[in-house]
Amino acid sequence: MQASLQDLTHEWLRIDKNPETRKEVERLLSEGRTDELEKRMRSRIEFGTAGLRGRMEAGWSRMNDLIVIQASQGLCAYVLEQVTDAANRGIVIGHDHRYNSEKWAKLTAAAFISKGVKAYLLKGLVHTPLVPFGVKKLNAACGVMITASHNPKQDNGYKVYWENAVQIICPHDTGIAQSILANLEPRSWDESVVSSSSLCLDRTEEMKDAYFQTLSTLCETRSLNKQSTISFVNTSMHGVSHVFVERAFKTFDFAPFTAVQEQATPDPEFPTVKFPNPEEKGALDLAIATANREKANYVLAQDPDSDRFSAAERRPDGTWVTFTGDQLGTLFASAVLAKYKASGKPLNKLAMVASTVSSKMIEAMASTEGFKFVECLTGFKFIGNTALTLVQEGYEVPFGYEEAIGYMFGSEIRDKDGVAASMVFAELVAGLHAIGKSASSHLQDLYKQYGYFQTSNSYFVCTDPPTIDKIFARIRDYDGKATKTTPSYPSTLAGLSITSIRDLTIGYDSTNPPTFKPSLPLSSGHMIQFRAQSSDGKTKITLTTRTSGTEPKIKYYLEGSGEDANAVSTLLPKVVAELAEAWMQASKNGLGIP
Repeated sequence: MQASLQDLTHEWLRIDKNPETRKEVERLLSEGRTDELEKRMRSRIEFGTAGLRGRMEAGWSRMNDLIVIQASQGLCAYVLEQVTDAANRGIVIGHDHRYNSEKWAKLTAAAFISKGVKAYLLKGLVHTPLVPFGVKKLNAACGVMITASHNPKQDNGYKVYWENAVQIICPHDTGIAQSILANLEPRSWDESVVSSSSLCLDRTEEMKDAYFQTLSTLCETRSLNKQSTISFVNTSMHGVSHVFVERAFKTFDFAPFTAVQEQATPDPEFPTVKFPNPEEKGALDLAIATANREKANYVLAQDPDSDRFSAAERRPDGTWVTFTGDQLGTLFASAVLAKYKASGKPLNKLAMVASTVSSKMIEAMASTEGFKFVECLTGFKFIGNTALTLVQEGYEVPFGYEEAIGYMFGSEIRDKDGVAASMVFAELVAGLHAIGKSASSHLQDLYKQYGYFQTSNSYFVCTDPPTIDKIFARIRDYDGKATKTTPSYPSTLAGLSITSIRDLTIGYDSTNPPTFKPSLPLSSGHMIQFRAQSSDGKTKITLTTRTSGTEPKIKYYLEGSGEDANAVSTLLPKVVAELAEAWMQASKNGLGIP
């Protein structure tokens, strides 16, 4: 039987001890705003493979003190049950600069301390990669980072790492979610225990020093870096990365970068960017303006919690090119491959990982060069765990990435790291600059060697879930000939013949007879990938369509490849047009197109 709104609201008021969030609910009650109370109280914020993330407000479906306490109690109980010697091994906790981040980090620590578990509470603002690094370095039982990454200022989040120092995946996500529901009554609201308990330990400076020592192992050309005349502008998007990138530049012996002063100081208001994500249109405008003023060669950018990275290059004519996530992934893969080749190690023991919606260019590189390439579901929870599995199989995995500007380097952090990416990129372009090349020209060389690849990624807006389900159901029965056991997908797209289909929602892969079961795990939402090619086989595309778990969107990831760059560039708009009107029926279904 479904609880009444009155019961849900009264239960909130019974246990919430935060005067501000109590006032929010009491005000909504007094104003009779039942619609708003329904949004806040009816459903509980879902604990998934990314932990928790949402708007900071009162209510069961929002991020607030009570939700953080309950999540921490549930996580603590689950970790004590599942992880050997968890109380002694402890938890590593970090936080960014957002509103409530520091308080929620302390409440998390307090929940663990109340059960006799050590809490390594990182003091001050830290970048997200320091938490998984600390989990591995300290052999902790788990880790929590309080951050909403590049979300708008109204949001915050609770990111969980398992004892393997990788973001949680199934079955731990569902196990923790169940444990939270079994531990809802708050044990304590007293965050002051973190300053008095012997179980709360400060190893912050030690972890930072160890992190930068590990980062220094990625440095290949220190003397060249020191002599380089190349100049950089860096933006931290009002986040935490400025001091970390500053120290990293010293570690790599680079001359100091020029900071975008308006964005260099951590500011939870994010005053110059509505969406503090380097991928967003206009997000790099201030950085480019600074670079023009300083006549800098490159712009480097990290997102607010410094686990993502983006870059832009000044062309000879003074205009700027901002690299896509896939282009940066290709550049990084080429640098990692060159380093590995120079080591003399056997190439058949090298492996790289990318998400299934990322470019297939590394796949082409692997085929040509003889190393192993593995793709996995989107998210670094999958990339990191896939890397660990490959290591167990005897491979070295020095690089992994996803197209959403996330890059993993080395063996010590199996998560994306914007500081490491900034330094690998800086060193790569400094080396290219020394021989009269740029990142753009190097990318063109790679296209000539492995084939030309171009992406066109975007989305359709749909706020009605049944309509989304109807769209995907139609794609699975495109000609009306599907049966209960055999789907019937489109056979052509923009004049190309579809050569393979992998549907990670229903568990179908046309390339894997006789079972037709995919090797990748199923997706929590709709996700279908199509590969197609021209009649002569010279031009190919990969198209992945999937629903978003956090936004009312149907996303698509389109990549064309071939020897003729013009043929690829001409083809992609045709594919998008047919996808929109023939497959998605955007006009008929009222889909929004950005």
